[in-house]
Amino acid sequence: MHTMPAGLRPFKITDPLPHCGTWKERMPSVRDQEVYDRYIKARKFWRSRIEFEFTRADLQHILNDVRWAADKGDWGAIALLSHFYLHGLGPFDYNNVLTSDPDSSISLVRRAVAAGQAWGYYDLGVAHEYGYGGAALDDAIAWAYFLKAAELGSPDAQMALAEAYGEARRPEDERTMLMCAFRQGHGAAAERLGLLAEVHDKFDEAVSYYQEGTKLGNAASASALMLTFDPEFWGNNKQETKDKLRRLQIYPDPERGKRYKELADALKINPDLRLGQLDQVLPLPPAELPEWHGIEAAITPEPPGPHTY
Repeated sequence: MHTMPAGLRPFKITDPLPHCGTWKERMPSVRDQEVYDRYIKARKFWRSRIEFEFTRADLQHILNDVRWAADKGDWGAIALLSHFYLHGLGPFDYNNVLTSDPDSSISLVRRAVAAGQAWGYYDLGVAHEYGYGGAALDDAIAWAYFLKAAELGSPDAQMALAEAYGEARRPEDERTMLMCAFRQGHGAAAERLGLLAEVHDKFDEAVSYYQEGTKLGNAASASALMLTFDPEFWGNNKQETKDKLRRLQIYPDPERGKRYKELADALKINPDLRLGQLDQVLPLPPAELPEWHGIEAAITPEPPGPHTY
């Protein structure tokens, strides 16, 4: 047993539901445009392909620009640099530019915690859960960090608490925490809400959440809709399920399934994509399918600057 860090309290599954925060409330109101532009260009390049397709020069350029932006204080760059330190960058001998360095990763995470950043609390909780980067292996401390992170607005922490409430058979509290994450644009929460709706045969809610999850960059949501319209998968449904789907005008639709597969494949590579135009280019039934011009037509246009967190 280790000493509970100051400012944290233990997570108890029997306690009342914690406050549902939003992470943007704790972010700086000003973001340096030049620093952001260099960081986001590097991030988009990193998300543009599978990592084995990059050369060493490509990944060194990405690392240099992200590290530069992190040194300038951009929190998005700091979080991404922490990720690079934890997982390394370049998985093969021919393109490796950074080997895994958990101590350096957690050093940046602790900096975020000191600044009151929700993602820092969550990542430090994960470090305590698995015991790396100088963080003591301690499940109680890990969950205390998850609790604090959820209150500060970490969608990942809110998802973790939702899972704990689900396992404790507190379904309303599970849903509440999932909604906390979903309202912040967390695609994984939308997918989880879709699964819960599907379990309760609420197929109209399920497909709606999957559509929202796809818009938010969640590949699993797009895959769920791909299967919904796949003729073979559709045919394996129980007759009662088929009848309910028909009432929603959901039928086997190979073309819809093909388009959702294209989206799912793209989102597996780049979950940063936001498909805000999806309802216009790939609407749910009973809307007719418009002509397909590829995933580019579904992408949310870049907002004009100045950019914020």
